[in-house]
Amino acid sequence: MAKINADVKDLFNKVKTVMLATADADGMPNAVPMGAKTIIDDETILLGDQFFNKTLANLKANPQASISFWEGMTGYQIKGKVEVTNEGPLFETMAAFVAAEGKKLGLPLKTKNVALLKVEAVYNTTPGPKAGTLVE
Repeated sequence: MAKINADVKDLFNKVKTVMLATADADGMPNAVPMGAKTIIDDETILLGDQFFNKTLANLKANPQASISFWEGMTGYQIKGKVEVTNEGPLFETMAAFVAAEGKKLGLPLKTKNVALLKVEAVYNTTPGPKAGTLVE
């Protein structure tokens, strides 16, 4: 299993939104912005599902996903296998966080599921000689 290093964590935590990419069983891609996100540990990312439609169907058919994020010219891509659930302490924590954020915004946000991405690879997407290389 690959691990998320400190530089990747710092940027992931700094950016407000990441892009989650999935594909259906036939390979048709889908990418959506994600704001309900957190790093659980060096090998796991938690994403909250408030509006997954195609994304949830894709993850059920093909549990591989990719998360891309960047600021300025610095960026990373994390790839891994996703497990979706709607119970347990991580679900409850995300649901409470999303409900509180929704209240601040005046929106009735509700978490339907959480997606746990187990990190299989981390890539550098910063332009230059290291673009596309694995992050160690």
